[in-house]
Amino acid sequence: MVRNDIRNIAIIAHVDHGKTTLVDEMLRQGGVYRDNQTVTERVMDSNDLERERGITILAKNTAVHYNGVKINIIDTPGHADFGGEVERILKMVNGVLLLVDAAEGPMPQTRFVLQRALELNHKVIVVVNKIDKPDARIDEVMDEILELLIDLDANDEQLESPTIFCSGRAGTASIVPHESGTDLRPLFDTIVNYIPAPEGNENEGLQLLVSSIDYNDYVGRIGIGRVENGIIKVGQDVSVCNYHSGESPRKTRIVSLYEFDGLKKNPVEQSLPGDIVCFSGAENITIGDTICSPDDPRPLPFVKISEPTLEMTFSVNDSPFAGKEGKFVTTRQIRKRLYDELLKDVSLRVEDGETVDSFKVCGRGEMHLSILIETMRREGYELAVSAPRVIYKEIDGVKCEPMEKVYIDVDSEFAGSVMEKLGARKGELVDMSVHGSRTKLVYSIPARCLFGYRSKFMTDTRGEGIMNTMFDGYQPFKGDITARYTGSLVASEAGITTSYGLYNTQDRGAMFIGVQTPVYEGMIVGENPKMGDIAVNPCKTKQLTAIRSKGADEKLILTPPRIMGLEEAIEFIAEDELIEVTPKNIRLRKQILNTANRLKAQAKLKK
Repeated sequence: MVRNDIRNIAIIAHVDHGKTTLVDEMLRQGGVYRDNQTVTERVMDSNDLERERGITILAKNTAVHYNGVKINIIDTPGHADFGGEVERILKMVNGVLLLVDAAEGPMPQTRFVLQRALELNHKVIVVVNKIDKPDARIDEVMDEILELLIDLDANDEQLESPTIFCSGRAGTASIVPHESGTDLRPLFDTIVNYIPAPEGNENEGLQLLVSSIDYNDYVGRIGIGRVENGIIKVGQDVSVCNYHSGESPRKTRIVSLYEFDGLKKNPVEQSLPGDIVCFSGAENITIGDTICSPDDPRPLPFVKISEPTLEMTFSVNDSPFAGKEGKFVTTRQIRKRLYDELLKDVSLRVEDGETVDSFKVCGRGEMHLSILIETMRREGYELAVSAPRVIYKEIDGVKCEPMEKVYIDVDSEFAGSVMEKLGARKGELVDMSVHGSRTKLVYSIPARCLFGYRSKFMTDTRGEGIMNTMFDGYQPFKGDITARYTGSLVASEAGITTSYGLYNTQDRGAMFIGVQTPVYEGMIVGENPKMGDIAVNPCKTKQLTAIRSKGADEKLILTPPRIMGLEEAIEFIAEDELIEVTPKNIRLRKQILNTANRLKAQAKLKK
């Protein structure tokens, strides 16, 4: 059976190429909104963190209707750290819209997501977006897309993929280059005519591969996936099995069934092959499971997700301020939250740490793990996290480390500074090209050598540089490197900071805290511009005397502190330091808080 009334597509692209904005206009012109309805921009970015950062973190489903055809659309993340979201949802669709910025052209993540789509033999519609930008270079970008398809061994049909030229913000599309069009009809027509309709046999046993997980406090875990064969009904007895685990099927029942329509989930009694549905009732269901008929359990294979390359240790907060600000502070609560996250995030790995109150959390990159930490923090969790470490592998008896391909676009006057810094971090220049006043650099560099570099990169390029990274496989270990050339200013006693104490401390380096801030012994209060730590006392008070001296009442001028966000803190800390994360504060601290004990431990390491 071919479902000509349905098309299932995913929108894939590099970060900031306009996926979510285009979906806004597709929903508007697909009749989801009333004419006078006020609609939030980037409506699919429903998560607070997504709206704050302007990026998509989780893949989300929606659907529009066009000329009697229901088009199921999946909006996907564009950041490389969330590539696992893209990999798993591609099993739900029959084709993809590959969005490319008309000025930037294909970028690192464009290559990654397109490669995954081509491996699954999906039909591709190329969408050159933002053609109304002043610096748009449509003809060159089309050539770059063709080169990318050839480079990824696309077949003849994929090389002949149709191209649409559109402006997602204006809501226009055209099949002719350099023409803006009037609406998105050319895009909708191309989707209906080019993307294949889903196929399936409703008379066979039920097969539904779970590609995503949602959660609701009232019904529990909700599975999302596409019906491959058979019919799924409310109240139906089904079996849950997994192709890769080899475990015996377990029986359960479908309690509720929904289909996506616009921004809503409509309850339905049954769904046919080709429908993308969400259902509840199946306990302990996870991504990669297959819902089958009990009489004929035939699990479907799930796409292999790329392995994580970075790990951090999450542990219970044991600082003197522990338990004062968080709602969830115990090992049991943190353990449950981390293992629950595994059910939704297929790129994450969690295992128990070396101590009973610590956990080893592995992810795709610093942003991947920082988003998890920030989410937990906003939910009321309090914890301590270590500096990130790369995951080494032994391949053919050789110690190997993860490598990154770094794509840099900077003003030519800053290129020398960038090359000097990356060369010192064992970066190898792969390609260099000059386009007008801009220089494009491509480097191959160990992932660990990039820790702490992003903030320095933005400083060196005065905020005008663009840097993107992409995992580039494992290579033999490149040798030790000094990643951090600065030290920390560490509080030597507990108390509340004073103007006098900070005034005498700020000459030592940049401060991270202001006046009237509670501190404890071992807490990092600033950065020492030279290597090595310095014990300071920002809580020092001025001794009162009966004799007034010249200059006794001089005004103390304090330098504004450098407030560290979570990602800046992750970049800054060294191996012997931790980040104390609470719902109200982010503090930096030493693992050993006592100054005397810390100095003894450092002396032992030197021996």
